Parts: sequence; structure tokens; C-alpha cells
Amino acid sequence: MSLRKINEKKPLVHCITNYVVSNMMANGLLAIGASPVMADAIEEVKEMASIADSLLLNIGTLNERTIASMLAAGQSANEHHVPIVLDPVGAGATEFRTRTTLALLEELKVSLIRCNIGELAAIAGVNWQSKGVDSGSGELDVVQTAKTIASKYNCLVIVTGETDVLTDGVQVELITGGHEKITKVTGSGCLLSAICAAILASSNEPFTDLANLLREYKQVSELAYGPIGTLHENLFNHLERFAEGTK
Repeated sequence: MSLRKINEKKPLVHCITNYVVSNMMANGLLAIGASPVMADAIEEVKEMASIADSLLLNIGTLNERTIASMLAAGQSANEHHVPIVLDPVGAGATEFRTRTTLALLEELKVSLIRCNIGELAAIAGVNWQSKGVDSGSGELDVVQTAKTIASKYNCLVIVTGETDVLTDGVQVELITGGHEKITKVTGSGCLLSAICAAILASSNEPFTDLANLLREYKQVSELAYGPIGTLHENLFNHLERFAEGTK
């Protein structure tokens, strides 16, 4: 399965991410056998992206310094054919986040957008009531909008929620399952984005392996269920077991 492929390949995943989740993201990637590097200094991101196997751009704690680093790293990744995952955390919550997300999509060739419904709506320019970095509420044909965005930017799109949607603009996979309590753990979605980056670095069949990854992550969230203080520990333990094939 997908997590085992990552463990076999052991890709170097360059993460420019938010300070709320960087520790969880690094530990989660290590648990599945990947090698995380969290470099975001403008002085080194081009070089780091050029030697990485994939690049994650996460705008959760956005500022002008990290925007410059994301653009520089992304340009280097494009030059060296390194896949990029964009996690547009909170796009739609503020004009700054939305504008930055659209600029990254216009200036970089992104391989995958991993977002929630509210962030998808912001990218698509659909009216939506955002709620901070959470998905918010509104009316949206998620599948059709995701297909439209995938076609527009020539990339894969994953929209996570009670039912995850994966599309390349033509094919569509709907993945159900999981446990809603995982959403009470800060960074569970951000970690999934990082693992998606690891999959893109490890797969010759990205659509199929991303679909399998979403199924595995749903299973992991079910198995990790417990008191809120144990969720991090359980999540890492089950990710490791899936990656090592000992589940």
C-alpha cells in the first residue's frame, strides 16, 4: 500500500510549513520512514528544494518572509522537476491568504492541492462563509469544483472532509470512513499534506497511490480513536505500523 511505498523509498520531503504543526509534521514523516527537512530561510530554500524528492508549501502561519521563501523554493523545485504540494490553510479567511494562494498557483507548477471545502471555494472564487482556518459553511458542488480547479491548474486536487474527494480533472475517487475526532488534533490535515508530498516522491502511479493513502489515513484515524490526549501517540504508532506492514 501507499505508506509502505514511502517507507521503502524513504524520500526527502522539504516542508515550508507553519510553526503550529512543524514538530508534528516532522515526527509523522519520520514515523513512516520519510526524511523531513523544515528549512524556510530564503538563503537556502532554492538549494534544499533542488535536492529534495518533494516540496510541501503550507501557508498556515503566513508572512511576507515565508511567502518569498515559498516562491523561491517552488521555482527551484519546478526547475529540478520536484513535485510540489500546496496546502492553502485558511484561504478565504482573509484576503491576504486568498491572494497568496492564487499567486502561488499562478507562479508555480503545483502537482497537488490538498485543501478543505472552504479553501477550495476560495480558490474557485465561490461565495463561502469561512471560519478561520476551518472549512466554514456554504453551498458548493465539491466534485465539480474540484474537477474544474484540477483542470485549470493541471494538477491533482484532494478535498478532505467526511468524504474525501480526489480528482485529476477527469477521474474522481470518493473516500469515506475515518473518525471525526481526528479533527480535534491540530495538524492532522497538515500532516496528511506532508504525507501526500512523500507519496508523490515515491510513486509512479500518483492518482492510485494518493487514493490508497486517503483510505489508509481514514483507517489510521479510526484506529487512533481515544481520549484526546492519546490521539497524537496513537496516530504516530498506527502510521508506523501501516508503513512497516505490521498493522
